[in-house]
Amino acid sequence: MPRRQGNNPKRRIVPKGKMTPEVLDQYANQASYTGSPHHKRNPANYDFHPPVNPRPNKSLCDGSRTVTLDEARDLLREGIKRGMISVYPESGLPKYVWAVDSDGRVYEAKRDMNSPNYHGYELGNDEDAMRRMILKEWSLRCSAT
Repeated sequence: MPRRQGNNPKRRIVPKGKMTPEVLDQYANQASYTGSPHHKRNPANYDFHPPVNPRPNKSLCDGSRTVTLDEARDLLREGIKRGMISVYPESGLPKYVWAVDSDGRVYEAKRDMNSPNYHGYELGNDEDAMRRMILKEWSLRCSAT
């Protein structure tokens, strides 16, 4: 039986144009990508201590390829600047940010509780509806710039 797609309101994308570029820039400057050893198979250049500890029930950000810390930071900033953020910002920053890499892989970054730090992971086939929605919205927002 296929996995049921959830209807988590925290994972809804802010409508295009609702956030001003100034607010999005502010979010992008406040947010920081630190990653999580629970979502890594390969520690790359993240300098985790202990190096990695992938959990079997967690999505891996490097499931299909290694994502460097600089690339992850760039994806986070790009996602925020394009308004690919969740509708319910907590403490001034959104809980979720979505981005698409140059190969069309979709990533979701989630803010660590009570922190400006994010960790991320690739959305896999088990979240196909969400992945397709992000790809469609990313394409619409990229063509407008």
